[in-house]
Amino acid sequence: MSKQKTILRVLAGETLPVPPIWMMRQAGRYLPEYRATRARAGDFLSLCYNPELATEVTLQPIRRYGFDAAILFADILLLPQALGADLWFVTGEGPRLSTITTPDELAALKPAGDVHEHLSPIYETVRTLARELPDETTLIGFAGAPWTVATYMIAGRGTPDQGPAHALMQADKATFEGLLDLITKSTIEYLSAQIEAGAEVVKLFDSWAGSLKGDAFDRYALAPAREIITALKARHPETPIIAFPREAGDRYIGFAQATGADCVALDNSVSAKWAAENVQIDGPVQGNLASSHMVTGGQKLIDETRAIVDAFSGGPHIFNLGHGITPDADPENVTLMVETVRAGRQG
Repeated sequence: MSKQKTILRVLAGETLPVPPIWMMRQAGRYLPEYRATRARAGDFLSLCYNPELATEVTLQPIRRYGFDAAILFADILLLPQALGADLWFVTGEGPRLSTITTPDELAALKPAGDVHEHLSPIYETVRTLARELPDETTLIGFAGAPWTVATYMIAGRGTPDQGPAHALMQADKATFEGLLDLITKSTIEYLSAQIEAGAEVVKLFDSWAGSLKGDAFDRYALAPAREIITALKARHPETPIIAFPREAGDRYIGFAQATGADCVALDNSVSAKWAAENVQIDGPVQGNLASSHMVTGGQKLIDETRAIVDAFSGGPHIFNLGHGITPDADPENVTLMVETVRAGRQG
């Protein structure tokens, strides 16, 4: 049965007449049913660590839209917490963490192999989803890429330019690279456990890859992704891996070949036509409608959706947004996008 799932067919290199579709952050605040479930949980982290409620919010967009994939509801910062960092969320402002900027703070973190007990509720959510999802729906697990996770651990919060991480990279390369190595190795353990629990695909989110340039991109975005993917392929050779080095620009070219990723997810700062000519030639791609269309809707949403489907129609393509859907999105615009992508299935 699983071999017939459209996402898995595309990730195996098949070009389908109508691309499968899912959305980054498809379970989230734009949906009234999500807001109701989060209210039951009490707070965001309680929702993440409650397998029953995390399963429920993961299933909500599948029930509403019939997406071809469900992505585990969790957060990339659960892994730093499992390593021993303090983590909390400030309403309206986002995550906060205890900072890791010195050798002693780095040394106080747990070894990579010791994250599983803390993350066991996440694995239980994966196991539950593997049982409860419709037969045709692919289950995607995920983690943050080491650079992106490190930027939060070093700054203690999200930053507009990842300046604190760049500063530590220059001031104390040993601590910076030691942290990146620990995140890399623990990410391998985390994603491997998700696969063992039932994830059929895993995705590596490098949301801040675009702030790395030149040699730094090779060392801190590309090389860790290659290490993670190589290790996961050794353990789980049949599991496809999607890499998302957001805003990599020209560095999207050859990223799949350099890292071993089965698919490269694309943000909307590159055009679908350019990506088809320069990235899709190496294999499957995912993307890349601007998430702002989920707010504004209308004919522009329809036109841009059709243009992306057309641009990538010559090769394997999973339709998605160029970044996560935002809380101010209109659920009806998601319906319009899905209907536009799937119009070719009629008749």
